[in-house]
Amino acid sequence: MNYLYFLYIEFLEKYNISKLFGDITFYFIPFCIIAAALLVVVLVLVLAERKLLGFFTQRKGPNRVGYWGVLQTVADAFKLLCKENVTPLHADRFLFNLAPILAFVPMFAALGILPYSAEFTFVNTRTNVILYLIFAVFPVLSIFLAGWASNNKYSLLGAMRSIAQVLSYELPIAFTVLSVIVLSSSMNLTDITLAQFSKFGITGWFVFPCILGFIIMFISILAELNRCPFDLPEAESELICGYNTEYSGMRFAIFYLSEYAMMFANSMFISILFLGGYLSPFGKYVSNSPFLIYFEQAFWLFLKAGILIFIMIWIRAALPRLASFDLLKFSWSILLPLSVINLFITVLIKMGGALC
Repeated sequence: MNYLYFLYIEFLEKYNISKLFGDITFYFIPFCIIAAALLVVVLVLVLAERKLLGFFTQRKGPNRVGYWGVLQTVADAFKLLCKENVTPLHADRFLFNLAPILAFVPMFAALGILPYSAEFTFVNTRTNVILYLIFAVFPVLSIFLAGWASNNKYSLLGAMRSIAQVLSYELPIAFTVLSVIVLSSSMNLTDITLAQFSKFGITGWFVFPCILGFIIMFISILAELNRCPFDLPEAESELICGYNTEYSGMRFAIFYLSEYAMMFANSMFISILFLGGYLSPFGKYVSNSPFLIYFEQAFWLFLKAGILIFIMIWIRAALPRLASFDLLKFSWSILLPLSVINLFITVLIKMGGALC
């Protein structure tokens, strides 16, 4: 972020503001940008999913409030804000209130790790792939706390199912990410993105030598997000609403916000690992400006993530929910062995490329 830093300091110097003030406030700018963009993204995703599901299932969708149903999503947000936050009588109040926070904060931290362009990277460490995986799985703790602290057997059962589901699909994700690390020889997300650069555009993307890993990663991310056909913890006919049954109002909204934000973050994560991240699919950028090119890079990343989100919504409209036993069996019996085979193939490809 050196370019943006010097641009910010130069802007402050025009108004005789000290450099110390710029050093202190500079790192709050990406935080504010991510926070503002996140609220807009969640509202857009909720509306887009409703409209797309209505299209896929031949229903009209939300079209009663505002032009094209835009105000329906805003009305739902206000409804959640105005609802009363009810705490069960015998619940553990501290853990009950802590669970939504533990679901939201790691998600926010995960968004700060992703490289949105060559300059806009909030946290750029040598091992930020590992950091992202840690933050992505951290909400499992909040799921457990939400189910246990609610003093509701249905909530606890939903939490147990959700934890078993997430942990069972973590191993295929780990082996798949390891295959990408082998191809790029780095655990830095920016280096992984740059390793996919090619003057012929998409030919350098890791999705081609690692197509099996891409499919495994996409399926496993669906399971981690509790998206259909892996939305078993939210099976209303069995578990009421899963681990968040006892939550209402703003606390339920935080869980809701976290799920959609993680869907957006994981879609960008897959795009970075396999689809070139912020790189142009044509091998070169349209913009020639050293400043506008960063916005173009962010556009390509958001476009790739948007296509993956579209496929996730499409799958929700097309596929039924899996049974509990089939869900776990699919991970341990099919995805895990395939992820190991994919890693082995990736190592052979890497060794073959080194020999050539």
